[in-house]
Amino acid sequence: MESVAVVILNYNGRAYLEQFLPSIIAHSGTAKIIVADNASTDDSVDYLLKEFPSVQLILLDKNYGFAEGYNQALQSLNYTYYALINSDVEVTPDWLNPLVDYLDINPSYAAVQPKIRAFHQRDSFEYAGAAGGYVDSLGYPYCRGRIFEHVEMDLGQYDTPTDVDWTSGACMLMRKEAYHTLGGFDADFFAHMEEIDLCWRLRSAGWKLACVPERIVYHVGGGTLHKSSPMKTYLNFKNGLSLLVKNLPASQLWWKLPMRLILDGLAALKFAFESSPTHLEAILKAHLGFYRQFLSDYKKRTNTSRPRSTSILFKYFVQKKRSFADFNQ
Repeated sequence: MESVAVVILNYNGRAYLEQFLPSIIAHSGTAKIIVADNASTDDSVDYLLKEFPSVQLILLDKNYGFAEGYNQALQSLNYTYYALINSDVEVTPDWLNPLVDYLDINPSYAAVQPKIRAFHQRDSFEYAGAAGGYVDSLGYPYCRGRIFEHVEMDLGQYDTPTDVDWTSGACMLMRKEAYHTLGGFDADFFAHMEEIDLCWRLRSAGWKLACVPERIVYHVGGGTLHKSSPMKTYLNFKNGLSLLVKNLPASQLWWKLPMRLILDGLAALKFAFESSPTHLEAILKAHLGFYRQFLSDYKKRTNTSRPRSTSILFKYFVQKKRSFADFNQ
């Protein structure tokens, strides 16, 4: 695995590094371990220099966010594969080998992910990736093992490798060639859904992606932005709209985008009724940010491709289906 760099993007995550970096070092074979620090203001850097001198440290000059932070860190590296992993992920023995083997054997695949379970509920899938990600007809992301807020227990129901629409930014192995050919993550996303955008662009360019569930990793989730954060609401709503503008075929964009804007409005009303003014305000700001960015997003359109015909809104809220397996019945 001399051709693999395990790259951890860190921002004020000293506690997570202390908790999870030892497992990454112990279980990643001969892969090079690298921490890219997004100008942390805590003692992350001093801690790494003192406790883990063998770990390569890339010091960024400011907090670029997840998307541009990785772009900045990876531009100077020369490895066949990048294993991108969040600082709040616990890996298990030999977690990398099945992923590397899969990409070695399948040159048409750009990226793969392992099975991701929740660190605090270890028998259940984790929200951000589970057993592989998909995009529904209106651009809503979902996973094998997670539909909206409903997360399934892992009973081995998704233990077969399968092609997916996106691999999780929490833990994925990506081919260097694919990453740089497509220009990496879109810096305008800052954080959240940037991996879905990159994976959609990769598929439109002819690459494939897969979940290889032979190994499990455990993700805390919300290490930088908790799901209750209005900033997270802002990024998810703004980036969800940018995702459509950049990647939907023109024949679908001009009627699906208004539908999403209407549905966002309904979500805003829900927050209003729930007395969540900060999240309501976050959605309004997200739409303003999206409108300001619209022309920039539109100019980034190159190859586009249709999402799946499945509507998770209909199946979840009307048909009351909660599991990924039920969606295919």
